[in-house]
Amino acid sequence: MGRVIAIINQKGGVGKTTTTISLGAALAEKGMYTLLIDSDPQGALSIGLGLPAYDLEFTLHSILTDTRIPIAAVTHHVRPHLDIIPSNIDLAGAELQLVGMMGREFVMRDALANIRDKYNFVLIDCPPSLGLLTVNALVAADEILVPLQCEFLAMRGLDALIDVIARVQRRLNPNLKMLGIVPTMYNPRRTHARQVLDKVRASYPNKLLNVEIKESVRFAEAPQQHRTIFEIDKTNEGAEAYRKLAEVIINVEQPERQSQATTS
Repeated sequence: MGRVIAIINQKGGVGKTTTTISLGAALAEKGMYTLLIDSDPQGALSIGLGLPAYDLEFTLHSILTDTRIPIAAVTHHVRPHLDIIPSNIDLAGAELQLVGMMGREFVMRDALANIRDKYNFVLIDCPPSLGLLTVNALVAADEILVPLQCEFLAMRGLDALIDVIARVQRRLNPNLKMLGIVPTMYNPRRTHARQVLDKVRASYPNKLLNVEIKESVRFAEAPQQHRTIFEIDKTNEGAEAYRKLAEVIINVEQPERQSQATTS
């Protein structure tokens, strides 16, 4: 069964969508069948990969609000080993519709149940909020990856985010695990960035991943061209960093899985 990873941070502009696209492309490059889910009404993930998000009839909104629509109807194949469920502004209305639904926190989990076996990884790009769409992503997920911009205001929101994750674990998804925090937009020449990273390392010593995503103009250029960073500059330092992150994620649970295989 594929691993579902929610890529989350309630602060906007910290690199969630860039991380979802780039990590997904890195996993696909390694032969991992990967599904990306655009759970942000802004549709940046969809547009960044070249889909005409605002012209699509069926999107994530469709399967969250109408259980009769098959998930295959909203899934697009965009690269070798890489699929996407797109979104657009219609998804903002889904959050209001979910409020009145029975089991509203479990709608995304139930929608994904029948397709998890098709993929090695499912990456959910969460919106910059802690509303019902994000809660749905956390309930559907096995693990959480937090992109963290190396700035003070971004760091301040971590405590609130960790608290929300803990509440979801207690009440809705006891199997949810923290995969880790990945620093993004990091510039080691800036004293402030280094100080923020040191504080995060001290406050969350077991959660900070040993991968740093440094600033690069290529990350801004790639979605403008509807391409991934690997397609515009495969040897770029940022591309290499996401390859490293993919390796970390692929290998992080191997001992546990091997143990389970042995005991079964």
